[in-house]
Amino acid sequence: MEKKSKKKVVVAYSGGLDTSYTVMYLTKEMNCEVYAASANTGGFSEEQLRKNEENAYKLGATRYVTLDVTQEYYAKSLKYMIFGNVMRNNCYPISVSSERIFQAMAIARYANQIGADAIAHGSTGAGNDQIRFDMTFLVMAPGVEIITLTRDKTLTRREEMDYLNAHGFYADFTKLKYSYNVGIWGTSICGGEILDPTKGLPEEAYLKHVVRREESELKIRFEKGEIVAVNDEWFDDKISAIQKIEEIGAAYAIGRDCNVGDTIVGIKGRVGFEAAAPKLIIEAHRLLEKHTLSKWQQYWKDQLGNWYGIFLHESQYLEPVMPDMEAMFLSSQRHVNGTVILKLRPYGFETVGVDSPDDLLKSKLGEYGEMQRGWTAEEAKGFIKVSSTPLRVYYGIHPDEER
Repeated sequence: MEKKSKKKVVVAYSGGLDTSYTVMYLTKEMNCEVYAASANTGGFSEEQLRKNEENAYKLGATRYVTLDVTQEYYAKSLKYMIFGNVMRNNCYPISVSSERIFQAMAIARYANQIGADAIAHGSTGAGNDQIRFDMTFLVMAPGVEIITLTRDKTLTRREEMDYLNAHGFYADFTKLKYSYNVGIWGTSICGGEILDPTKGLPEEAYLKHVVRREESELKIRFEKGEIVAVNDEWFDDKISAIQKIEEIGAAYAIGRDCNVGDTIVGIKGRVGFEAAAPKLIIEAHRLLEKHTLSKWQQYWKDQLGNWYGIFLHESQYLEPVMPDMEAMFLSSQRHVNGTVILKLRPYGFETVGVDSPDDLLKSKLGEYGEMQRGWTAEEAKGFIKVSSTPLRVYYGIHPDEER
């Protein structure tokens, strides 16, 4: 009788408690051949990835891999989030949540590559990540089983830790007051005072603190909407440029805030975050666009930027309309060139000015509030009179509605 082969399962392995439990349980209790895969979108340090590999084998994994998709994340998402000045609820730069999509896509591709029978992840049934992972796997790895032990068995952290300890795996999974998701586009902070809507986060909740107090100037140079230089230091690698801006801004503890929004499952959610680079980059980019885009380019970009952020947040990255929006963003950036100057101080910053060869403020037709050169005073009066015609018509017929 032919021996039945083991089920081959790829685990989206973060190194945390839920995925550690998943690797061990699948190996020991379900006799699976486990492939632990850490998809890195820029949030893992080299030390964390080394530790992930070490622990994956201790937990019983057949193989461990790191899937580095940092550059893909920039090229296919971050770039357009900057182009679109994407801020969820005009506040949150969709930090770690946007990375989950690219982690899920990397895991799905890897599962297809090795011919996996199943993919497992450690999401609970109460959050957004379960949707981001499941939806991506259903689309990109159709027919591959999805295993979610933490969700399906409604496991507590204590139960997972007890199981791991009972089988000789000990790690510091103590539940801290705050939980953190660190990514290249910001760090989200959950727990503690976040659970009380009357309170904000105290200083000790943040990972980055003020280490520089004197004001300084930050210059970010853009070419066609993409960062090319920071304080006159040129960057070919856009990820390195983002990391440089993060380093500068984090020294002032810039980018702290709390966001209240609607989760995909329909309940309200509150999350704290610190995101120096996104806040600085997006506000600099937004200012440059004010100088270089037309009125209606700005208007429609604002509409699409909001929709793009909603779709990213709600796990709709694979929706066919996304590349259509990206095409508009890309086209709109053809004249978004120049250097933006910002002034940094502890906990905050201000945009100072713009130096751009495409600055529409430099028009020879006139200077706002000063002098017109492209029209005469009589032409201005005629323009105003014609512009008022629809209102004069309406109130001429309905004088009782005058305000």
